[in-house]
Amino acid sequence: QVQLVESGGGLVQAGGSLRLSCAASGRTISNYFMGWFRHAPGKEREFVAAITWNGGRTYYADSVKGRFTISRDNAKNAVYLQMNSVKPEDTAVYYCGVYGDGYYYSERSYASWGQGTQVTVSS
Repeated sequence: QVQLVESGGGLVQAGGSLRLSCAASGRTISNYFMGWFRHAPGKEREFVAAITWNGGRTYYADSVKGRFTISRDNAKNAVYLQMNSVKPEDTAVYYCGVYGDGYYYSERSYASWGQGTQVTVSS
């Protein structure tokens, strides 16, 4: 069983940047497709970005395309989310997940989740 721990969240002004990290332990994630999702108050958890096992392909929600970048370091068993030009609507708890089966943009397709890290963007 893999354990995921997200970190790097915090309070940032609109237009600023944050880098989120997702550290895995218990099992290597180097062979797995990984994703980032977020959950804002009053909304459902939504897809943010995903990356193939070797980083060769990445996928983004339209709302973050051009601003966020997902990456991974398999040697460190970690996945990252670089958030630039953040907006107040990016405020949410951000989670990383290990993909299992199904549509990559659906949370139901992910088998394991971390506890999340809070990102708050002030206007």
